[in-house]
Amino acid sequence: MSGPTLVIELAEPLSPAALREFRALMVGLSSHFDEKRPGFFDVNVPAEQLGVEDRREEDWRRPFSLPLLGNTSADEELTALVGFNPQREDWRRPFLVYLMGPGAGDESLFEAEHADEPEVEAILGFRPTHAVNVSAGCNREIDHVATALLTAAVMDVIGGVTKAELLDGQASVVADLPGVLGIADDDWMALGTAEFLRAWVGHPAFRLVK
Repeated sequence: MSGPTLVIELAEPLSPAALREFRALMVGLSSHFDEKRPGFFDVNVPAEQLGVEDRREEDWRRPFSLPLLGNTSADEELTALVGFNPQREDWRRPFLVYLMGPGAGDESLFEAEHADEPEVEAILGFRPTHAVNVSAGCNREIDHVATALLTAAVMDVIGGVTKAELLDGQASVVADLPGVLGIADDDWMALGTAEFLRAWVGHPAFRLVK
């Protein structure tokens, strides 16, 4: 994915009931929903569903520069292209949200991402058996906010602890936020609750790692 990713560390496998609640949450939030396997969701989640206003201008929705659609001269067509981005603006907020670990899928990815993490395990108080990745498909500011709030919403349903990579200098900022359980990996990683993510989103220095 081309946007930020957050991880939810789980102390035990999700029960069938928790997995059903997880699925129901994703169905309820999504304007597009595709379940690749149990616990693996390819979704579009509008920012408004997470309580965030997407403040783009209506004109940003136009896929083509308007002078190119009419009867214009070659010079006018070239002028119209100046500063024009031919890529359509994506309003869909695409995400991959997926459970991984033994018996759930993506076992090798889970093992690779959780190899040799004694400091993290000491802060967590457990060795993760499974995890959920929340990965955004876009990398605008609103995608970072939506990723954090979507992760918090998932944690409200299934529990767990979020693991967030930090940018240089962010450790001192997040260390005093509510819900932070600890800072690891030489100040490059924070672990915390859903409360931490919501508090972090509200801070002026908020930015996730792509």
